Amino acid sequence: MRQRDPRGLAVAMADRLSPLDCVFLQIENDTQQMHVGWLMTFDGPAPAYEAFCEHIESRLDVVPRYRQRVQRMPLDLARPMWVDDPHFSLTHHLRHTAIPSPGDEARLLALCGRVLGQRLDRDRPLWEMWLIEGLPRRRWAVLSKVHHAMIDGVSGSDIIELMLDADPEAPTSAPSRWSPAPAPSRASLAGSGAAWTARLPLEAGRTIARAARSPVQAAQGAALRAYGVAQLGRTAARPTSVLNGPLSPHRRWAWARGDLAEVKAVKNATGCTVNDVLLAAIAGGFREYLAARGEQVEDNLVRTLVPVSLRLPHEHGQLGNRVTGVMAELPVGVADPLERLAAVSGQLDQLKNSGMAAGIDAVFSVAGFVPGGISVVSGKVVAKTGQRFVNTVTTNIPGPQQQLYLLGRPMREVFPYVPIAEGVRITIAIATYHGRVAFGATGDFDAVPDLEVLAQAIERSLAELVAAAG
Repeated sequence: MRQRDPRGLAVAMADRLSPLDCVFLQIENDTQQMHVGWLMTFDGPAPAYEAFCEHIESRLDVVPRYRQRVQRMPLDLARPMWVDDPHFSLTHHLRHTAIPSPGDEARLLALCGRVLGQRLDRDRPLWEMWLIEGLPRRRWAVLSKVHHAMIDGVSGSDIIELMLDADPEAPTSAPSRWSPAPAPSRASLAGSGAAWTARLPLEAGRTIARAARSPVQAAQGAALRAYGVAQLGRTAARPTSVLNGPLSPHRRWAWARGDLAEVKAVKNATGCTVNDVLLAAIAGGFREYLAARGEQVEDNLVRTLVPVSLRLPHEHGQLGNRVTGVMAELPVGVADPLERLAAVSGQLDQLKNSGMAAGIDAVFSVAGFVPGGISVVSGKVVAKTGQRFVNTVTTNIPGPQQQLYLLGRPMREVFPYVPIAEGVRITIAIATYHGRVAFGATGDFDAVPDLEVLAQAIERSLAELVAAAG
């Protein structure tokens, strides 16, 4: 908030968290940490910690959120705001550690699981980076954590690209000259919160007026959203003993790998999409994994939430969540890999035109006109009562396809992390980079001790698809 800006109220409204960002904050508790993450591995000797800090600091000017914290309104009169952290300390957010010898992948995953299972400090900017040494073959890594209230998956790839370079000889960025804006007073916060709340009816009226100028289009959109909302609650997800249930505070993380060229070859041979192939591979992985645990797979489905970005081309790179989703049913009961792929592809084609994504977006659009206090209470109720709509979450994060470097060191791989939430014990994120595909599976530490079995099953399922498609 910039108090001397003549556009004061407009700026205050622009700096407020979106309804979806607020949800990510409100549902967080000791057993569900709502941050996303990435692990990037690099070749060559690790940089000195001081050089690493200087490099990251030089890039922070283009991502102001990384120096801002969440400021709640007095009495929760309105949604919280982003304000500059007057006590920002880069070394609090940049950590340095190493894995013990022999530095294998299992020890790296164990370290990452411990770090990712810890909540971010709400009194500071909501991110951390860990410089990790001790990997075999003279490699090192960077583990990044960013709260989901601050960034969505699409913007996430942009953040990675900002700290990396396409040229190993890229010049060093100029030192930052940032200084925090004055902290807003309690009186100004209360005033802006009251003014924001008072404007909600006006903003709702303007939305209605815009719809009235295009009544046919508005009616069609309203019908699509109404149908999508109705689809959300048509049936509860089928419960399974491993995918759904209470959570512990701790996390496991496992990886699977694939070749993007092979995925595209399957896409071309079958006439589907890259996303269809990846979801079909995950469906096959769940089929093998559930069967190994003695759970029913024949005639069974695993319902997954698939996030869908609403970000327009001109908004690419902006922070904040512009995302909705659809609920797809992974056909784990189908044994043949190509039939499983056809089932996934046909279903996703239907979901694109079903209005379900618009329905979920409509729910959060309405939340934008809800006063702050009611929003806080609603978020806490959701966190306590949980959900029965999905068994898991699967999200695809397209990444850069050219070789990237950090301080001249080439990045070899990048693995994505997405959180698990109340009632959902396993989630899977997919990232593509430089011709490779990486699956990151997050699991509850206590309920899913065999998470690596699922990761291995996803790799085998993808290999089966490649072989079957010729």
